[in-house]
Amino acid sequence: MGPSHVHDVTRPLWRIGRERPNPAAAASSALTVVLMTTITVTERTTATPAQFLDALIDFRPDRSKIWTNSKPEFLVVHDRGDTWADFTEGSKAGGAVWERLRYDWSNPTDIVLTTTDSNTWGPGSGHRYTLTPTPDGATSVRTVIVRNGINFKGRLIGALLVVLGTTFIRKNFRATLRAIEARSATSAPSS
Repeated sequence: MGPSHVHDVTRPLWRIGRERPNPAAAASSALTVVLMTTITVTERTTATPAQFLDALIDFRPDRSKIWTNSKPEFLVVHDRGDTWADFTEGSKAGGAVWERLRYDWSNPTDIVLTTTDSNTWGPGSGHRYTLTPTPDGATSVRTVIVRNGINFKGRLIGALLVVLGTTFIRKNFRATLRAIEARSATSAPSS
């Protein structure tokens, strides 16, 4: 079951038993769904799910060595618990895009990052990483990124993601996974 902030498009936008919205409101709701961009990428890595999670929740200033869109000047850890963090990150790309995210790794193989504030992305935005160990010892990482632009910049980037997003995200994500693998190899205990 997906996170509660993701709308199931197979169900109506109004609650069962309630009056159907007027056509203008329905058109507005349909337009909102059209403007929300979802990109799904699945890649394999030799890193274990634990190594992936360790890299994801490493909020130190050198984070950008692995997560290239997470620049040190934007990093703020607001609060943190055993299985969650409230964290702001961003980059200068696109004229400086930042977002505050609620990281939830209470299920360490289904990690959900929910956007709680941003200068570009609105409600429903976020990331989800589903980690599945494979029989050959690798890990399949399914990434779902949802973008709901709240202003011109967000809608423009969202539109570009529709056209170029999967290729761009896949390329960057492959580089991220290679960096996690290299980090894991250098931190592995020697025999």
